[in-house]
Amino acid sequence: MLETDGLELASVVTHAAGPQGQLPITPEMLLNQPSGNLFGLSMNAGMGWDPARTLGPEVLILSTHGGVRAPDGTPIALGFHTGHWEVGLLVAEAARELATLDAVPFAGACTDPCDGRTQGTTGMLDSLPFRNDAAIVLRRLMRSLPTRAGVLGIATCDKGLPAMMMALASAGQIPTVLVPGGVTLLPENGEDAGKVQTIGARFAQHQITLEYAAEIGCRACATPGGGCQFLGTAATSQVIAEALGMALPHSALGPSGQPIWLDAARRSGRAVLRLRQLGLGTSDILTDASIHNAMAVHAAFGGSTNLLLHLPAIAHAAKLRRPVAADWAHVNRQVPRLVDALPNGPNNYATVQVFLAGGTPEVMLHLRRAGLLDTNAKTATGGTVNDNLDWWQQSERRHRLRKRLLDLDGIDPDDVVMSPDQALSRGLTSTVCFPIGNLAPEGSVIKSTSIDPSMMAENKIYRHTGPAKVFVTEAAAIHAIKTGAIAAGDVLVLTCSGPAGAGMQEIYQITSALKALPFGKYVSILTDARFSGVSTGACIGHISPEALAGGALGKLRDGDQIEIMIDQANLVGSVNFIGTSGERLKAEDAAHELAARGPRDDLRPHPELPDDTRLWAALVQASGGVWGGCVYDVDAIISALDKAGIADLPNGSLIQKTTVGKGPSR
Repeated sequence: MLETDGLELASVVTHAAGPQGQLPITPEMLLNQPSGNLFGLSMNAGMGWDPARTLGPEVLILSTHGGVRAPDGTPIALGFHTGHWEVGLLVAEAARELATLDAVPFAGACTDPCDGRTQGTTGMLDSLPFRNDAAIVLRRLMRSLPTRAGVLGIATCDKGLPAMMMALASAGQIPTVLVPGGVTLLPENGEDAGKVQTIGARFAQHQITLEYAAEIGCRACATPGGGCQFLGTAATSQVIAEALGMALPHSALGPSGQPIWLDAARRSGRAVLRLRQLGLGTSDILTDASIHNAMAVHAAFGGSTNLLLHLPAIAHAAKLRRPVAADWAHVNRQVPRLVDALPNGPNNYATVQVFLAGGTPEVMLHLRRAGLLDTNAKTATGGTVNDNLDWWQQSERRHRLRKRLLDLDGIDPDDVVMSPDQALSRGLTSTVCFPIGNLAPEGSVIKSTSIDPSMMAENKIYRHTGPAKVFVTEAAAIHAIKTGAIAAGDVLVLTCSGPAGAGMQEIYQITSALKALPFGKYVSILTDARFSGVSTGACIGHISPEALAGGALGKLRDGDQIEIMIDQANLVGSVNFIGTSGERLKAEDAAHELAARGPRDDLRPHPELPDDTRLWAALVQASGGVWGGCVYDVDAIISALDKAGIADLPNGSLIQKTTVGKGPSR
């Protein structure tokens, strides 16, 4: 520890020759440029860039890369997840392309966590709050290169990709392009990354052996890079980036590590310079029209409900109107679901198979024919949605890749991305529904397509009335599932999991465990938490107000009767407390009973809730809360502080606040 034998100490020096050549500076630059710009050129040369080429347009490449890979791809230090493990290859490819175009590429990174790794752990308490922190860091990195002429953002997964889009959305007249980091491949013989997360619950119920769990768990991530094989938050976010016009056509869901994936980075480098030549900035691409298009594509894909948090946050960063629940409901009633993908079914094709079937542009072709897109919206190509779809329809890329899917896997691409008529004939319905009721007066959300089809009546209505079994921690709920304390017909209620309770944790551990049980489809879930995009079942989340904010969810007791109705065809639903011990109350009596109750005595935040997350929860509550996208609305926060009239000082004394920005009056 204190010394290394044989280390050559006599080789230590204090001076070096430095780069050879001259900076291409002019008298005008010396007289008028900030010192930072000039010193920046010195540092560029010091890092080995050709001094004669230091005045090219500077393009910042930001990524979520994690881990350290040897040149042959073997790990030196692991990343948090496969999604960002190969992203550095995209950075290098884009940088090389920019250099050939006489630009000066810069690279920086803010890595991201994995919701799969943190399921059921205290790491989940930091998951959603991380998104805002990462967006702040990425924005600060962007502004810390004041001479940037454009920005490329490269990201893949659940939090890093929405954070990257939030950061790029704030760029204004600076051109930006998003490069989706792609997906991992399916194992030739094994389970996908969603199903494999249930091995603990299945082993506990004696459904699989230890040997099977060990073997199948080893190969679920069949390739070393890319997001998961299902249409969860990561894949949905990639699709939404493309639908917004932030990413090039047919760049979402590409197979990580393959030539077609690397090619997207090269073309994105060209695209950001073309946007600069055309004088198009991010604010020309991100508009109310592009937000609408993203919502329409989300509905057509049947994407993750987590985008109800992320798309409003992107809109907020772009200074656009944030879509609210009524907007989502309106779009989902208009737009048919066209994509058959994990976990929505019916055949559950993997994300890479959706890519080969045509991915986002193939879906948008159908939406254009139906008149459901604003095709005049500008995109990262510099052209419009209409221009891109005209190209896609006739492209060799489209026809060859769709044929490749048929040749490789025997899958007709039209069975993966369907026309509206074909989707209707196969019983596909729109996805997102927003139940309300005395337990969710401010709203809730369910992916109605995730309900087991056998539980739906012929009129596509799901009904469940059953006793509540209430838990205030995820650990207690998962223990009850594994030990048989949850039975068919129960309504599992998980409270204290919203922003103030647990950072609005994702509870895939619970939904996946129930899916693995023979009776799981007969159990409904109510929670103020959120769900993974791969979750299935009658899972109602985002229930507002959350229990710790005085929500009715925090007043429920074991045995309370809960009535749930989800109309999958008309996308309406309700979730109500209707009585106790089998006694059904009239609606007004049930509401009166709830209003008269106080909160449960055991309601409390997670005992290990970080102070960082407590602060995040307070700030997002002042900024529109869950339905506002869990953002930091600075104007709203300052207004709330002003209305409070006081501010706590570090020493505990109080001062009366006056106008923000002025000194306090004592």
